[in-house]
Amino acid sequence: MTIRKTLASIAAMLMLGTAGLGFATQAANADALADITKAGTINVGVFADFPPFSSASADMSLKGYDMDVAQYIADTLKVKLNPVAVTGQNRIPYLNDHRVDLLMSVGYSKEREQVIDFAAAYAPYYIAVIGPAALAVKGKEDLADKSIAVNRGTLEDTSLTEAAPASADIKRFDNYNSVIQAFISGQTQLMVVGNDVGAQVLAKQDALKPEQKFQLLTSPSHIGLNKNEDSLKKAVNDAIAKMLADGKLDASSQAWLKTPLNPDNLKD
Repeated sequence: MTIRKTLASIAAMLMLGTAGLGFATQAANADALADITKAGTINVGVFADFPPFSSASADMSLKGYDMDVAQYIADTLKVKLNPVAVTGQNRIPYLNDHRVDLLMSVGYSKEREQVIDFAAAYAPYYIAVIGPAALAVKGKEDLADKSIAVNRGTLEDTSLTEAAPASADIKRFDNYNSVIQAFISGQTQLMVVGNDVGAQVLAKQDALKPEQKFQLLTSPSHIGLNKNEDSLKKAVNDAIAKMLADGKLDASSQAWLKTPLNPDNLKD
């Protein structure tokens, strides 16, 4: 090979390398908000069986507190809302893979903060151990040798795993309906769910006489998004602040959670 040909090959490789760096820079500078605006749609990950936050209505569309907030964000951005059903196991991978732009009902944890970012807290949330009145359970030490249903991969799961003694029989399910059914049917003695899910069970199961035993964790629900999406985070935070200021968040709380919204419950 001549010196000229050698130099030409090197130049070509350098050009390819520069082009590759250009693509990498474009990817690094990708702006989710700009992409959402361009597409005219925002994809929001929600639990499809998580009343009163999100669940199927009579017309099979998703309704609830989360849906009110997600719709408000979409309206603020002047785009169409596309709710995407997720589970406790797949929702963070869905976000990281850009299959969704936002996640609703995300509890803060240091582990999650390693892989996603958190926008404003928008809903009060606490995790409780629920069991029949006849079963004596006052604290985490009483979970020893008890069977407990929990939704796999959720903050309830990690909180229970941290608190439960080694002898506790933790049975993990892939959705909240399965958790509730396991508890109601007697497959487990206890269940660990959020205050929203728990309230519905307490209200409907007269024969079982379930009651809240104790709280494992108090943590408001946040909106999750990918890291380094500052423009999208600001837009979401601005929308939540406006909902708080104009009473729309309180109206959704009263409609779906059956209680006025206390802004203090949105503090971590």
